[in-house]
Amino acid sequence: MYVRGASDEPQPVVGHNLAMTASAPPPLEILPEDWDRALCVPAHPDDMEYGAAAAVARWVAQGKHVAYALVTSGEAGIDGVAPEEAGPLREEEQRAACAAVGVQDVEFLGFPDGTLEYGLPLRRAIAAAIRRHRPDVVVTVNLRDSYGPGALNMADHMVTGRATLDAARDAGNRWVFRDLIEEGLEPWNGVRMVLAGGSPEPTHAVDIDGYVEAGVASLKAHRAYLDAFGANAPDPEEMLEGIARGAGSRIGVPLAASFEVYPLRLL
Repeated sequence: MYVRGASDEPQPVVGHNLAMTASAPPPLEILPEDWDRALCVPAHPDDMEYGAAAAVARWVAQGKHVAYALVTSGEAGIDGVAPEEAGPLREEEQRAACAAVGVQDVEFLGFPDGTLEYGLPLRRAIAAAIRRHRPDVVVTVNLRDSYGPGALNMADHMVTGRATLDAARDAGNRWVFRDLIEEGLEPWNGVRMVLAGGSPEPTHAVDIDGYVEAGVASLKAHRAYLDAFGANAPDPEEMLEGIARGAGSRIGVPLAASFEVYPLRLL
């Protein structure tokens, strides 16, 4: 959830709290929660922890099963740590972050951090994960080109979000990636919707009052990653509560997590 500026120094993404714009943003719809299983497909360790993890904590508390399939291990994310060391470290931090919101089912798809390319190998890997986990809902990252004015998105996020949206449909088509059936992965067309967190054009939100603390703990679990930003590191409580207040104002609750919803079936 960080980008690099012209100086090549890591900078936190800002500007995507729509509640802080000059004119009041339109209200959002309440996210339907009449489902049982979700699969989260972020590009990197820490992507889910900028608001969406608190929603995950809520869903787990409701008794839903939530799993994570991370496209990369975030091995290129710490400038002073070689990828060979950073990858395992960030995987460990992600598992701790997941545990903070009650998620135990975590896998890493092994694609290269920082150089993701949209294409059939990535779609296939995500479709396979969807067939393995058989979710009703898939959660991914912002696939648009920015988080709002002055806050450009990064390639890995856009590629992952786009590939996940397409893979959610690929997973249900037995004639796409037919070799997956030979591996025992039967088609799964049960995905009702794909949720993109961090979108500058959210459509829905979920009340996370009572779960922000778990979301903060989830972000804090990425200690080595956040420490690497030094003075640029955000204050987790302040940042996450600010984002949540902005989304909450759009559904009439104190704190919320917002998503852009891409329906694959009627909500």
